[in-house]
Amino acid sequence: MGYEYLNLERDEHVALMTLNRPETLNALNAALRKDISNAVLEVREDDEIRALVIIGAGRDFCSGADLSGPRPEPPEKIPQNQRLDDHGWVGRQAMTIGRLDKPVIAAMNGVAAGAGMSLALACDLRVGSEKTNFKTVFPERSLSPDAGMTFFLPRIIGYSRAADLIFTSRRVDAEEAYRLGLLDRLVEHEKLLEEPIGLARQIVFWPPMAIRSSKWVLQRNLECDLEQALRNETVGLSRARNAPHDMKESRLSWVEKRPPVFTGQ
Repeated sequence: MGYEYLNLERDEHVALMTLNRPETLNALNAALRKDISNAVLEVREDDEIRALVIIGAGRDFCSGADLSGPRPEPPEKIPQNQRLDDHGWVGRQAMTIGRLDKPVIAAMNGVAAGAGMSLALACDLRVGSEKTNFKTVFPERSLSPDAGMTFFLPRIIGYSRAADLIFTSRRVDAEEAYRLGLLDRLVEHEKLLEEPIGLARQIVFWPPMAIRSSKWVLQRNLECDLEQALRNETVGLSRARNAPHDMKESRLSWVEKRPPVFTGQ
C-alpha cells in the first residue's frame, strides 16, 4: 500500500513507520492521520510483522496537530456517522495506536508536542536520546488535552506528575523524561534507531501469539480488580496456547538445547 506522508518498511518481523513531513516537524494533517490509520491496519493484518517502530523524518518526532493554513470551512451537509462520532480524529488516533495488539516502540528523535506527545504515549515503549523533549502544549492553545494524553500520561508517570506537565506546559528534556518514566531507554543520538530496532528484535524472537496475548492482558488489567485480572490471565493463557507449533517448539528446543524458531502457528 502506498502512503502520501508516511513510509512503512519491513525488515524480517519488524516494521518501521516513518512520519514523513519533516518540513512541518511531522505535524499531523488529515492526510498523515489517514496514513497512520491505514499503516497500523496493514501491520495488524500482516502476520509476518510482529512489532512496530515509529520515528519521525528529519530532526523531530511529531510537533502535534497541523495548525498551519486557513481553517477549513465546515461542509453544508455533515454525514450522520460524523455527527455521531464522539471521538473525532484525536480519539481515533489514540485507539489506533493504543489498541494495536502488537508491541509498538516510539523512537523519539526530537520534539514530541501536543497530539504528537499523545501519539508517543500511546506506544508501549519509548526510546530517546539527548535531543528528545516533550511538551504538552494544550493550555497554550486554550485547550485541554486530547488524543489520549489524560489516559496514558498518568498511567505512565502518575497523576501528580502528569498534572505538573499538563498544567505548566513546560518543556521536559531527555534526562528528566527518563527520570519520570516518559522514556524507557535513553541512548546516544547516533544509536537512536539502532536501539529500538534491537529492542523490537528481542521481542519478535519470542512466540508472537504469546506476545500479543501478553499485551492484551496487560492493557485490560490496568482497569480491573484482582479477581477480574486473574480471569483475564486465564483467557490470555488460552489465547497464547492457540499456537500448537510454538507450544511444541518451546519444549523441543529446550530438550534439544538449541535456539527455538517460533512461527506463530
